[in-house]
Amino acid sequence: MPGIDPISVPHILQDFIWNPWEGMRMKLFTKRPIVIVLLLVVLTGCSQSTPEGTLTAQDTPTPGLATPVVQTTPAPDVESAAVEFLEYWRASDYSAMYAMLSRESQSQISEEDFSLEYHTLAVELALESLDYTILSSFVDPSQAQVAVSVVYHSRLIEGIQRDIILELSITGGEWKVDWSRGMIFPELEGENQLQLTRLLPSRGNIYDRNGSVVVSYAEAIALGLIPSQIDPEREDNLLNELGRDLDMPPEVIYAMYKDYPPGVNWYLPLGALAQSEMEPRLGILEGYTTTGLLMRYFDGRYYYDGGVAPQAIGYVRWIQEPELDAYRIQGYSKGEKVGGQGLEMWGEPYLAGDRGGILYVVDAEGEILTQLAREEAAPASEIYTTFEKEFQVQVQKALYGFNGAVVVMEMDTGRILAMVSNPHFDPNAFNSNYYNSSFLLQEYYKADQKSPFLNRATQGLYPLGSVFKIITMAAALETGEFQASDTYDCDYFFEELPGVTLNDWTYDHFLEDGKQLPSGTLTLSEGLIRSCNPYFWHIGLQLYRNGLTEAVSDMAKGFGLGALTGIETLEEEAGDIPVPGSELDATNLAIGQGDTLVTPLQVARFIAALGNGGTLYRPQFVESIRSASGEELFKFEPEVVGELPISESTRNIIINAMIQVVEKPAPNPGTASHRFRGLTDRIPIAGKTGTAESGSGESHAWFAGYTNVQNPNKPDIAVVVIAENAGEGSDIAAPIFRRVVELYFNQVLKPYPWEAEIGVWYVPEEDVEE
Repeated sequence: MPGIDPISVPHILQDFIWNPWEGMRMKLFTKRPIVIVLLLVVLTGCSQSTPEGTLTAQDTPTPGLATPVVQTTPAPDVESAAVEFLEYWRASDYSAMYAMLSRESQSQISEEDFSLEYHTLAVELALESLDYTILSSFVDPSQAQVAVSVVYHSRLIEGIQRDIILELSITGGEWKVDWSRGMIFPELEGENQLQLTRLLPSRGNIYDRNGSVVVSYAEAIALGLIPSQIDPEREDNLLNELGRDLDMPPEVIYAMYKDYPPGVNWYLPLGALAQSEMEPRLGILEGYTTTGLLMRYFDGRYYYDGGVAPQAIGYVRWIQEPELDAYRIQGYSKGEKVGGQGLEMWGEPYLAGDRGGILYVVDAEGEILTQLAREEAAPASEIYTTFEKEFQVQVQKALYGFNGAVVVMEMDTGRILAMVSNPHFDPNAFNSNYYNSSFLLQEYYKADQKSPFLNRATQGLYPLGSVFKIITMAAALETGEFQASDTYDCDYFFEELPGVTLNDWTYDHFLEDGKQLPSGTLTLSEGLIRSCNPYFWHIGLQLYRNGLTEAVSDMAKGFGLGALTGIETLEEEAGDIPVPGSELDATNLAIGQGDTLVTPLQVARFIAALGNGGTLYRPQFVESIRSASGEELFKFEPEVVGELPISESTRNIIINAMIQVVEKPAPNPGTASHRFRGLTDRIPIAGKTGTAESGSGESHAWFAGYTNVQNPNKPDIAVVVIAENAGEGSDIAAPIFRRVVELYFNQVLKPYPWEAEIGVWYVPEEDVEE
């Protein structure tokens, strides 16, 4: 058989024979060797010479036949089909991928099982994304192969790369994928599986701004009492020792169990202490284990002092079964804990560290066949809060006995120096190794429990009551409808609304003591000092009647109320500032009632702005974030987010009135002046009382204000206190505000009206002075 003349072979066939898909994998050619052989036979036959004397078709053309026209339909581009399939993979659109499978492939695997194969790979590899590159392709009339390089971007192991071969065939004019498990990962041919062993770093610590530990791993001891087993002769000594270690007055501990029935072995969980803190005194406490004291050792992530700012710091919890796959894709493993609230949740990417892993191929029995890759875990980062632990704990004690919140904010920066929410909870309760855990969780999740996990400072929504009069006063002055010197007769009653009579707080007090007189004729500034409800009802009504229906609402929004503060690191609610739709709505809004809802953090921010010249700062709770090597990943910087929409003149009028709220003596004293005697001559303060009707039970007690010491070494602070259903702001919230200021400036503490001594309650005598 003569050889083939290259010159007589069509150009495309020259490429096929003499340049066989340069760069193509050998596997492509071994699939269909018969195609090449047949082509060679045909080409060889065509190149043979015609024997002499033989008639050819060209010599004798057939008469009457037209030249045949051959029409061909080109096959679709196979690489485009491959890209479509791979893009669906990148998007985790497994249904669309399955739709591109050939009928034969679909007959061998259901869509559900097909999707499960890819989902399992994504979960096992902790797959964040994937990239691919088409290397080459081979096509014959009805079948094709596409070589692809795939890079699997795992959250645990970098640089996993594999070459796969996509097999395709033409069906109905479209390329369909002849699928096999090796197209997911080459090593998955047959029944092999991938197995990723996760390597976990220790969770990062949380510190206060000075480096005092707030949360870390620790070995600790659970403490509790079985009161029926206490030796009466040793009871006082036992309570004194426990009070010393738990920083609780012995009287408070005794009050917890004094009503327990005798002879019944009820258990009273008291708390936990780190072993490192108790080391010198372990022997003393162990001496009481024969007389009612129970001590149980445990370890794990430990929250010091029974939880420092627990709603803001948060806690860790087990990953739940329904969310397991979502967490495994992020690199977590079953049986791990994650942040469940507050900084623990927000800071998860920092505190969890960078996980590593070892990738294996295992057979159907789970036996390891080979190790494919390994990446070591990287240590976690550490978070430093903006507060000082000791001050935070003392402010928590200041609110003891009340549900509510306290926010302390550095006035000129937005830095949170303390954030308290009551009722309190112990985050250690989520550690199942902690003996007191089940007792505490049962208590926290009682149906009648008042949401201890709610951060009332950022998520509690309350009517602001008379503190809102600051906003109304600003609107009155800025609209030009009122002047600071305008007077109004503040009587017991307000009768400007047709058919409606409203009572001032002075009348309510008169009904109680028969002595309280109305405030009388007041200027606008004096109206704020005396918290005169009729004056502010009058302002709200007049603005509404004069067509300025949104003046108060707009001013409130300009002060940052009814909107998120942008604290970012903590969960928060926006609240609501309504636009009055009637005259009655307008009067309600003017004194912070009706549908008005704000958070204590929002109030702290605008109070700080009044004190600092009008600047609204973003509240911040994180001082810094540092890597394990000490690199500073984040550092606190004050962030201005707005300005109060008032003139300097208006601001000065308001703050001068707020100063008189806490300083003006009788007659017609400031509503909180009796609560700050002996303090304001040393610590200048401006503030405002608030008593907000709650809709059920007693009113909420508010006090909001700031200090004006102007000491560069001790920044001034804005403080907001709310005590839920506690009564009047001057009676309850103002004394708590004073305690917070005394703690911050290291002043001698004045006992509350309801305390027998600092930290020890007694039933208070009725206080009727506003």
